[in-house]
Amino acid sequence: MLEQAILDKLARVGLTVYRPDPDAEHRPLPLYLSRIPAGFPSPADDHVERSLDLHRHLLAHPDASFFLRISGDSMLAYGIHDGDLLIVDRAVQAKEGMIVVAALDGELTVKRLGKHAGQPALLPGNDRYAPIPIREGQELVVWGVVIHVIHSFAP
Repeated sequence: MLEQAILDKLARVGLTVYRPDPDAEHRPLPLYLSRIPAGFPSPADDHVERSLDLHRHLLAHPDASFFLRISGDSMLAYGIHDGDLLIVDRAVQAKEGMIVVAALDGELTVKRLGKHAGQPALLPGNDRYAPIPIREGQELVVWGVVIHVIHSFAP
C-alpha cells in the first residue's frame, strides 16, 4: 500500500492516485482475435473467439499497483496526455527506457529513464521540456513503472 506521505506528495503536484478495488467483480469482455482494419470491417469477422478480463490483463501485480491521473503535456511523444490514467506497478524493476513515477530530490515527476549527453537523466516526451539530469549525490526514488496508459476519446 502506498504510504500517506507519498499520496500527499503526489496530490501536491496535481497527481491523483487510485487503488485497484480488490472486491470489484471481474467481468470478462468479448475478445475478437481477428485483426480489425481501420477501413471497412468484414462481416465474416463478426464473431467472438475468446474473452478478456481487463483486471487480469492490466494488473500483473494488483497488490503492488496503483492508478495515477496525469497532469501536464510533458509526455505526449509517449502517448501520455493530460488527464490520462496511468497504471503503475511497484513490483516491476525500473530499467533504462521505461517510463517511471519518480522523485528526484523529493520533486515528483513522470518521465522516461534514460541518458542525455551520456549521463543518466529523466527524459520528457515533449521537446518543450528539457531532460532532467540525475547528478551524483542526488536522491532518485522510483515509486513505480508505468505499464499501461488509459486514454479516453469520448467523455
